[in-house]
Amino acid sequence: MDALDLARWQFAITTVYHFLFVPITIGMSLIVACFHTMWVRTHKPEWLRLTKFFGKLFMINFALGLVTGIVQEFQFGMNWSDYSRFVGDIFGAPLAFEALLTFFLESTFLGIWTFGWGRLPEKIHAATIWLVHIGTVMSAWFILSANSFMQHPVGFKFNPETGRAEMADFLAVMTNKVQLVTFPHVITAAYMTGGAVVMGVALWLLMKNRDSDDATMYRKATRIGAWVSLIAAFAVIITGDLQGKVMTEVQPMKMAAAEALYDSESSAPFSVLSVGSLDGSQANRIIEVPGLLSFLAHGDFTTEVMGINQAREAEKALADKVTAQYGPEVGKLAYDKTYTPNVPLSYWTFRLMMGVGFVSMILSAMVLWGTRKGGTPSKWVYRHAAVWAPLLPVIAISIGWIFTEIGRQPWIVYGLMTTATGVSPAVSAGEVLFSMIVYTLVYAVLAVIEVKLFLTYVRKGADPFQEPVKPEDVDEDAPFQFAY
Repeated sequence: MDALDLARWQFAITTVYHFLFVPITIGMSLIVACFHTMWVRTHKPEWLRLTKFFGKLFMINFALGLVTGIVQEFQFGMNWSDYSRFVGDIFGAPLAFEALLTFFLESTFLGIWTFGWGRLPEKIHAATIWLVHIGTVMSAWFILSANSFMQHPVGFKFNPETGRAEMADFLAVMTNKVQLVTFPHVITAAYMTGGAVVMGVALWLLMKNRDSDDATMYRKATRIGAWVSLIAAFAVIITGDLQGKVMTEVQPMKMAAAEALYDSESSAPFSVLSVGSLDGSQANRIIEVPGLLSFLAHGDFTTEVMGINQAREAEKALADKVTAQYGPEVGKLAYDKTYTPNVPLSYWTFRLMMGVGFVSMILSAMVLWGTRKGGTPSKWVYRHAAVWAPLLPVIAISIGWIFTEIGRQPWIVYGLMTTATGVSPAVSAGEVLFSMIVYTLVYAVLAVIEVKLFLTYVRKGADPFQEPVKPEDVDEDAPFQFAY
């Protein structure tokens, strides 16, 4: 493989790996904040125990997400310098806000929350974990606004003197139509994931401690996690539908590739299974739902959906428009031979994303049924549900990101710059391969650490209740110590 292929593989590996931690961080921060708020309101021991227990798991995940996320910005300079040179003025602004504003908000108040037990008034202390959650959501906003620019570039102008795209309207970048539908979709998916993690962990502990006094506490946490995950899943469906319609508007090729629809079609069906021809020029539908693709794309069962062949011509026209508007030097950045993404991968990731998500919803509903009226499920299916519940939403949301990025190809900035022209020209294949191997090995070590730490604290369960020290009883000269 050449440097371009290796750079793409490296970015895919590190980005997907980092994103395993992001939705868990966002979702769990909300639930931990709710647990802490319930402790402040009721002073029932179970709420404090759940707050500190899931707070430990949250911080383990937060720490690994932080470490793996640092690599992402390095890669833009290492492997994608031509991309960074051309659109860095625009793409870099949201990343700067994310790093300098939201990350410091998260990390600062997470530190205050961690070491503030007994030192801060209860309500102020509880407010700090809510600020952590707000920081995670704001961080997602800025990161997604940067990605949305890549999906639908707005708010920029081309400077012929520097040969670069420059920021012209920051507000337009922040309120990109793709951003306005992607953000709620990702956030609700994160809540679905966080709820599923809490549900799975609490369900496992409930089944383990079914005859102890802690059963009621774990059952309550199980049901809260299941309700959060199930309600968020319905919100994911609604926001995903809105996102699909905007996606069809700005990137018709992506929807066509998601269905392997090669020619435009009215009342386009959605296929559950298709078999592509050996030459990759068509796909034969095996099982299909009439008109459903038209509804997903346009909200109407009869509207025509653009096919791959027609979308290919439309994307060629985009390249011609760039050349006419900005000149041949910029126009060459938009040149590609095929203008077609990997259709089989787009097709199956689109279905796996939805299929795995639906299975996760079924698990949440099943757990709610099994724990109703104070019940404690004991069947083997619930033991498997406890294991798979935290994993399925993470798998679904990761597959969704793969679909989002694969379906945009060959563009790195849609309609403006192809991926092939964004790679660093001075970086050799050997250098990219070396860094990819190093990062992959480091990530493998971090994965072992994450899983071992997470499972170790899960097996221990919630610590026994200890009455927290009041601020007026704290020795001000005593050193800070980790609260867990």
